[in-house]
Formats: sequence, structure tokens, C-alpha cells
Amino acid sequence: MTSTTDRIAPASDTSTPSSAQRWTTRTWLLLLVVCIVIALDGLDVSMVGVALPSIGTELSLETGTLQWIVSAYVLGYGSLLLLGGRLADLLGRRRILLIALGVFAVASLAGGLVSDPAIVIASRFVKGIAAAFTAPAAFSLITTNFAEGPSRNRAISIFTTFAASGFSLGLIVGGLMTSLSWRWTFLFSVPFAVAALVLGLFFIPRDRRAENGGHDIWGAVTLAVGMLSLVYTVVSAPEVGWGSLQTILGLVGAGLVLAAFAIIELRAKHPLIRFGILREGSVARANISAIALFGSYVSFQFILTIYLQSVLGWQPLSMALALLPAGLVVVATAPFADRLIDRFGSPLLITVALGALSLGYLLFLRVGTEPVYAVDILPSVLLLGAGFALGFPAIQERATSGISNDEQGLAAGLVQSSSQVGAALVLAVTTALIAGGGQVAGASAGQLLDGFRPGLVLSTVVALVGFAVALAPRRRPRTARRSLR
Repeated sequence: MTSTTDRIAPASDTSTPSSAQRWTTRTWLLLLVVCIVIALDGLDVSMVGVALPSIGTELSLETGTLQWIVSAYVLGYGSLLLLGGRLADLLGRRRILLIALGVFAVASLAGGLVSDPAIVIASRFVKGIAAAFTAPAAFSLITTNFAEGPSRNRAISIFTTFAASGFSLGLIVGGLMTSLSWRWTFLFSVPFAVAALVLGLFFIPRDRRAENGGHDIWGAVTLAVGMLSLVYTVVSAPEVGWGSLQTILGLVGAGLVLAAFAIIELRAKHPLIRFGILREGSVARANISAIALFGSYVSFQFILTIYLQSVLGWQPLSMALALLPAGLVVVATAPFADRLIDRFGSPLLITVALGALSLGYLLFLRVGTEPVYAVDILPSVLLLGAGFALGFPAIQERATSGISNDEQGLAAGLVQSSSQVGAALVLAVTTALIAGGGQVAGASAGQLLDGFRPGLVLSTVVALVGFAVALAPRRRPRTARRSLR
């Protein structure tokens, strides 16, 4: 296949103004492939989340075990995102994306065909690992093939529209699929993943391995082991107890391995992760915002789907229709994200987004066992849609703005890893709060709701902390320093 890099102006090409970059048919097809990939990641998380009550009923799973349907994906995704982003930079984004996309399709098919809970959870873990490589590779393909400025902002806007729409519309699609069978929430992704894989073979430009990437093998091993240990310990804690020996030893072990990773990286000639990247631009602040947005959102989604189906007794299709306004807000708003970022700046959009989420959670705290949809549920649904539509693209842009081409995958992996680890942590604490809130068989609707309220409070607090950080005064940007320290 002939390389198409002469047709798609690379981001590092400074001889041509970014605003003058011309998009060809191949440019659009490249963008289509990566947009399908990122939409599938969002769809998968949301669709399966909606199907949890049905999965639990058919496979006889309790809440603690049911959490693993979500947490297994987060475990693989959040643990290996940093590694996936860096390997995409070092080994080639096209190669990493296509291999991982094939694994994602096979795992989706397997999860939808089996009935053994252990295999279902294992398939989710494998899908999470695959997504840990597809997501940063897809994003860095955009940032390295579209010139920084209006052209890249436009591409990122389209990309994040698919990402946000996938995550938001997944609630609706999940409801529709679950009304047929929960298995369709697994199988739905298969044809789209295969289509993206075939298109990618033809329309993703070939890229070269990084010439100065080196082979930081021990860094890669310690990072993978440390993150897997950390996320596994966090998501296991609600079942075994936060004060149990297993949890304490897990946290200590993960801390020691990650400390060893940090020492290796500081001494490595070609480190897998350069810690100095956190000082560049607003990378650190963007990552905190990602934790607040996804941590609160995933936790709230977990509670909302169980509340609507278990407390109110709604069918999956009814729930999908109830959440439809959030998806419509995302679809209507996200396409204009690039213009909003250009006009108002990503910091303001992030602040507004986290403020909208915080208000939405606060309003939902007053919900009861006999809510009036238009008064008690719809306002929160609309605010969540607006917050996600504005916050998701703004955080992505903020996290990668001003970062050099050879570290775009790393920057993308960092912010996505923060999103997933944040989601895992908040969801684990939420599950622990629910488990301690009297969620027992035969409990009344009021008792179930009372057990969910501490989790709702946690989502609200997490969003408010992110909002406070976004409001905090920003230091003037300093000249980027490529330092390991």
C-alpha cells in the first residue's frame, strides 16, 4: 500500500499554515476510521453498564460481582493506557491500532456467546486491554496527521463528537439492545470493529518506529504490573474490605512497584514516560479534570441504571428513552466544540462542564421513589449531557496542546488513563458505599434508594472538587522543558 503522508499534511509540517491544510477523501477516511474506534470504546462502556441488571438476573450475580462486568474493562483499560500510548509512539500507531482492534472484535464476540460469568468478565478484561492500545493510538493519529491550529481543532472536534456521542448514546443503544438480550450489548460492536479494521488497512498512513525510542523493557514491565496491581486492588476492595490484609498488601505492593518504575524512568536513557511532561502546558490540570469528569459520571451512571430498573422497575427500553435527551444534547453540541474552544478557550469550557455536572448531581439528590420525570430526572439528564459534551473535547485538547509529535501518544494516554483510573477508584468506593447501605434481597424501594444516596453524594463531591480546581487561578505558561525531572 502506498503511503498517504504526502496527502495528509503531518502536524510537524510547519511550511504550510495550519489553516490552509486541505482535507482530501483519504483524510476524511482516516478520520472516519479513528472516529469509529473511539466511538466503540465509549459505546462499550455505556451499553454494558445499562445491561448490568439483566446480566445479573440471568447469570445470578450479586452487586459486588456485577461490578466486575464494568471493573474488568476498566482494569485492563486504565492499567495499560500509558503503556499503550507510549508503545504507539515507539512501535507505530498504525500497527498498534490494527492489532488491538482485531483483539477487541474477537473479545466482543466471545463475551456475547458465552454464559460462564468468569469468561464474560475475562472477555471484558481483554477488551479493556485492547482499548488501552486503540484509544491513544487513534488520538495520536489525529494529532500527528493534522496541523496544529484550526485544522487539528476541527479534527479533534469531530473525533471527540464521536467519542462523547458513543459514550452518551451507548446508554440509549444499550437499552435498545438489552430489550432484545444483554448479549447484544457485547455483539453490537463486532461488525463495526471489523469494518474499522478493514478500512484502516487501506487508509491509515504507514508510520515509522521512533528512531530514538530505545527499549525500556523494565520500565514497561514495572508500569504494567504496578498499574494492574493498583487498579485490581481498588476495584476488589469493596468485596474484601478496605481494611483487609489483601487490600493493604495490594496497595503497598503496587506502590513499591510503581516507585521502582519511577526510579527506572529517571535513570533510563530513553524512558517509556518522561515525567517532565506534567509540567508542560496544562497537562496536570487537564488530568485532574478528567478524573473528576469520568469518575463522577461513571459512578453516577452505575447508580442511575440500577435506580431506574431496580428501584422504579423500568424496562431497559423505557430507561433508554428517559436518557435520550442527554444523548441528543451531546450530538447537538459536540460538533461545535472546536469553535467553542477557539472562541472561549478550553479552560472556560472545562469549568462550565464540571459546573453543569455538579449541578446535575445536586439536583438528583432530591429524587424519590415516585419521581416526576420532567421535574426530578430530566434536568439532571440535560445537565449531564451538556457537561459531557463540553468537557470531554476541551479536556482532550487541553491535555495535548503544545506537546511535541513524539509524545502525543503519551499525552493522550495520560489523560485517558486518568479518566479510567479515576472512574475505577470512584466506582469502587461507590460500590462499597452501596454495599454498606443495606442493599439486601427483599429490600423496599425506599431502602434501596437510601442505600444509593451515599454514592450519589460521592459523585457530587468528586465533580465539585474538579470544578474548584478548574476555577483556581492558572499560572502563566512557562517555556516547555524537556527534562526527566
